[in-house]
Amino acid sequence: MPPKRNASLKASGSKRKVEERDTDTEEDTQRASQTAASGSKGSLKRTKTEYVQNGQPKNKVLPVNIKFEKRKEGTVRIAAWNVCGWAASQKKGFKSYVDAEDPDILVLTETKANDVSMDPALKARFPYQYWSISNKKGYSGTAILSKVEPLSVDMKLPGHPDPTLCKGRIITLEYEHAYIIGTYVVNAGQDLKTLPVKEEWNKHFDAYIRDLDKKKPVIWTGDLNVAPTAIDLANAKKAWNKQAGYTEAETTAFKKILANPDDPEANKFTDVWRSLHPDLQHYTYWSYRFQCREKCIGWRLDMFVLSERIADKVKMCEIRDEIYGASDHVPLVMDIETSAISETSVPE
Repeated sequence: MPPKRNASLKASGSKRKVEERDTDTEEDTQRASQTAASGSKGSLKRTKTEYVQNGQPKNKVLPVNIKFEKRKEGTVRIAAWNVCGWAASQKKGFKSYVDAEDPDILVLTETKANDVSMDPALKARFPYQYWSISNKKGYSGTAILSKVEPLSVDMKLPGHPDPTLCKGRIITLEYEHAYIIGTYVVNAGQDLKTLPVKEEWNKHFDAYIRDLDKKKPVIWTGDLNVAPTAIDLANAKKAWNKQAGYTEAETTAFKKILANPDDPEANKFTDVWRSLHPDLQHYTYWSYRFQCREKCIGWRLDMFVLSERIADKVKMCEIRDEIYGASDHVPLVMDIETSAISETSVPE
């Protein structure tokens, strides 16, 4: 896609089929021992909500009434959501969430879309839309919908030997002061069959994000398909080196992006939600199978990872944990100072 040259951040108007998690890996019905949760739950209006022991709700459909605090002046709201099928999520409450959240930039993963959306209401809300569609029908898929016109758009992972594998998995938008990367990271698969494929992805992505970071700060988000530490999944001991998303190879690759042990001088990155909520054992994904939602058997797979030098510009980062049922993932949202991305304020 040719680059777009219009520099400023100006807004114009304001189950699942199993594919290799693309798979359900929480096939353990044992209740996990959870940490007691305290701290902010966001501003969702709740009525008669039941919670499991870690403080997250166990609803299986979206609430009837959804209300969030609007972003503050001088900030940009970015939301990321694995929708587990674009068409399916639209029938289960996708629009209700988007209307309530009203993000300036919305990153969608696992869209499974075969064509670019022609939804006129969505186009009116997000004039700038970029869809990366897999060569394989009904598989993977990533989109970034924006009120903000980027300087350029790229859908490739430089250096990767198989460009077809990357289709549907990565979109990079360039803005005045930052890059935004949306990814649906390769999954290691059942029985870790595709772990070598993921290791190849990780190698090239590490080089890519660091190359971008040398030019401008980076905001990386989406379904990263890794639980970085034991607190990021329910049954860590059973899953270690057995289940996709929680192996030594995957967690080490993620830690290397945050702080490269081979180069102490390299710029660092921050896992924003975790840095703001260091002790919470909260998740963004629960399998539809085996009553995992009710039993609190989940994984934190969806994240915002930022160049450390702009992390202090984040004003809020929350898991929208009651927005469950339109997908087996819930959205993650972040408000960041507009100046981290552009000199121009987004109109209220």
